[in-house]
Amino acid sequence: MGADAMNGRVCLVTGATSGIGKEIARGLAGMGATIVIAGRHREKCESATREMAGGNVSYLLADLSSQASIRQLAGEFLDKHEKLHVLVNNAGVFMGKRVATVDGMESTFAVNHLAPFLLTSLLAGALEKGSPARVVTTSSIAHKGAAIDFDDLQFEKRSYSGIKAYSQSKLANILFTRELAQRLKGATANCFHPGGVRTNLVQTGIYGAVWSMAGPFFASPEKGADTGVYLASSPDVKGVSGKYFVKRKETRPSEAALDGEAARRLWKMSEDLTR
Repeated sequence: MGADAMNGRVCLVTGATSGIGKEIARGLAGMGATIVIAGRHREKCESATREMAGGNVSYLLADLSSQASIRQLAGEFLDKHEKLHVLVNNAGVFMGKRVATVDGMESTFAVNHLAPFLLTSLLAGALEKGSPARVVTTSSIAHKGAAIDFDDLQFEKRSYSGIKAYSQSKLANILFTRELAQRLKGATANCFHPGGVRTNLVQTGIYGAVWSMAGPFFASPEKGADTGVYLASSPDVKGVSGKYFVKRKETRPSEAALDGEAARRLWKMSEDLTR
């Protein structure tokens, strides 16, 4: 797409100070979009903004493990922008051990699922005003083989597993996308698997060591971001909603990810957990 293909489009990208999110923001900025990146650390936000010099790029600080911070992020965005044309829910974590957030939530579930759920809900009005708008969420092939344990979403009863918690959250991303597509007016919602990508998602413990060793075999963040940029900008997917993509292709996810009743149940529970 051309350098002016996204002129006048306002895009908010979470987790955009490094990795996939940074490259999605860079790609959309290169098409002329107005970019707002959300990140935890001022220095990293400022550095990412400088790297995209020449584009219309600004940042807002937010800790997506805190619901109060998410609400503040949404409020600050709405103070500056009446409309939102593209929301990219990209920020994510992988935790080797169970860590509770300030709200008492399990961190993987809180950051990877509840944060995009709450942020999207708070910005729904701006997305409707920005119609035709798009919501793009970074999921993962890790959702395959996972199930939503509705009796223990946050590993309070069962033994914690970083892989199981992460996989459940990525399945939740797809279920959220499917249900959002039914509920959100004036906007489409899609999610994607970026592939194995060299990012700092896993940083500590044995998981971090394995991730680091596998790094040379992974794709670059730019390649991982390609489908995200495509879903956020391409006319090819205009009107397409509630779908899961891999390498720009609509792909069938696991059977668990197609469970409409589970999607509705997860939505209700997410509402209760973010009140």
